[in-house]
Amino acid sequence: MAEKNILAYFHTPEEAEGAAAKLKALRAVAVSVNRFGRYEGYGLQSVMNPYAGDFGSLGRLTQAAHVSTPDEGILIAADPAASGMSDGGGGGVTGIDIVLAAVIDDSVYEQAIRVIESAGGSV
Repeated sequence: MAEKNILAYFHTPEEAEGAAAKLKALRAVAVSVNRFGRYEGYGLQSVMNPYAGDFGSLGRLTQAAHVSTPDEGILIAADPAASGMSDGGGGGVTGIDIVLAAVIDDSVYEQAIRVIESAGGSV
């Protein structure tokens, strides 16, 4: 039994989870859904007042980045997106930060691709 790998990208976790459930019904060997970003970490995990709170760096506050050193925080804060004024321009794909990774049997690969695309995913 030959296997193929699929990486697909989605706008929302709900779209990806829906596709993952259908891939599991196709007996996928493995399926996982995760959010990814430009920087390591999950950012702030609680509500806080940035004026009074100790949030470490602008990079952590605006980019959901795990900042381990002051220098790293400064470099991340220099990103245009940290200002809140960036529109994501520059020709890159924006707003697609959910990845679905799957290992599927070769015999149902084309069907799996159709399932992902019908759920709103990009392969």
